[in-house]
Amino acid sequence: MDLKQKISLELRNRAPEEVTELVLDNCPSVNGEIEGLNDTFKELEFLSMVNVALTSLAQLPSLSKLRKLELSDNIISGGLEVLAEKCPNLTYLNLSGNKIKDLSTVEALQNLKSLKSLDLFNCEITNLQDYRESIFELLQQITYLDGFDQEDNEAPDSEEEEEDEDDDDEEDEDEEEDEAGPPGAYEEEEEDEDEAGSDLEGEEEEVGLSYLMKEEIQDDDDDDDYVEEGGEEEEEEEEENVQGEKRKRDIEDEGEEEDD
Repeated sequence: MDLKQKISLELRNRAPEEVTELVLDNCPSVNGEIEGLNDTFKELEFLSMVNVALTSLAQLPSLSKLRKLELSDNIISGGLEVLAEKCPNLTYLNLSGNKIKDLSTVEALQNLKSLKSLDLFNCEITNLQDYRESIFELLQQITYLDGFDQEDNEAPDSEEEEEDEDDDDEEDEDEEEDEAGPPGAYEEEEEDEDEAGSDLEGEEEEVGLSYLMKEEIQDDDDDDDYVEEGGEEEEEEEEENVQGEKRKRDIEDEGEEEDD
């Protein structure tokens, strides 16, 4: 299966403008040229043509949305200036295992202003003295060369970056939920406040009742004391009356004796 047949197979009854990714690895090109790929693939963002015996990029169509281009293990030795014209928004370019020998060939990539990662691993140019320093100086827009930045920090994997972004989004959502409080929290707080209020009302009612009962008891005690005090006075009056009558009888008896 050649490159053109592989493109037809990858479409799978889809229109070219619906395709965003296209992998054509290990399908040999015809005469080292790109065939079957045209400007109708205008939504293409990722294109991989690894080990397809490609010698030239002259037939590369205009792919303005293309961001990642895999061209490793081919026979490309020059003509890189076409990339800035046809794929101006490239951020990742893999040319490892090609026939690129000198800095003048790579210089054509200066016009790729959005390029952040370039791979030239296993190209003859890597044998040059001060290869990395020269490339970073020549292409000041790139961050990673052969998978590492100028401080030898490894480039993050694109999938890991997506996972990190997802994790960050989840953390943000968790923080928002924590700030807002879990659903129903306010309702529970309101219920607790209502229950506390009803308990207080019940306690107040109990206190009021006990106070009234205490007052009634004290009133009863006062009434009893009053009755008891009144009873003692009546008894004293009765005793005095009895004693008075007794004296009166005694006086009368003495008078009768004297008459005799």
